[in-house]
Amino acid sequence: MSTTKTKSKSSSTKKNRSSKRNKSKKNSVLLKVGMVGDAQIGKTSLMVKYVENNFDEDYIQTLGVNFMEKSISIKQTEITFSVWDLGGQKEFVNMLPLVCNEAVVLLFMFDLSRKSTLVSVKSWFRQVRGLNKNAIPFLVGTKYDIFAGFSPDEQEEITKTARRYAKAMKAPLIFCSAKVPINVRKLFKIILSRVFDLRCKIPKITQVGDPIMEGF
Repeated sequence: MSTTKTKSKSSSTKKNRSSKRNKSKKNSVLLKVGMVGDAQIGKTSLMVKYVENNFDEDYIQTLGVNFMEKSISIKQTEITFSVWDLGGQKEFVNMLPLVCNEAVVLLFMFDLSRKSTLVSVKSWFRQVRGLNKNAIPFLVGTKYDIFAGFSPDEQEEITKTARRYAKAMKAPLIFCSAKVPINVRKLFKIILSRVFDLRCKIPKITQVGDPIMEGF
């Protein structure tokens, strides 16, 4: 009887250990995020700021495709952002599928201090949607720290145009800065809320001149 009890106890212990191991195991989710837009608008800077919390004013512009990953834990789930950045020069357009295919979210980015880069978003959007119609689009304005020094009239004109584009794209509109930083982490929190259809607790910012966060 003593031997039987020992076996029974050993079996129970194994089950408990196995149960603890299973509880400690985390689910894992990979989210591919593609970044597109003209050259030298701050795509790589935003990616590096989020992933490594680093900003380099002399960052070398991307030639071709670059990607970085960052993992975060939410309850028992490990979420890995795989962020893909396409160099904005025309010669790299043929590499667009590498960034867009299988992306869950696509960030259409422009430089708030250069209006021409916002106009270019229309072309980027058409090309990307031809490759991936299911990804959630975001319209992201970079270099808010420069934009903040513009006159109220200039700020209003750029914001009005960006809002018009975001509405047409059915996309949230986010103004950010990798340098300061402003709204970098919040951008990825909003991405999470959209992907998993969660209630977003981040307050919207809609006042012209402020770092806009709306449409989510």
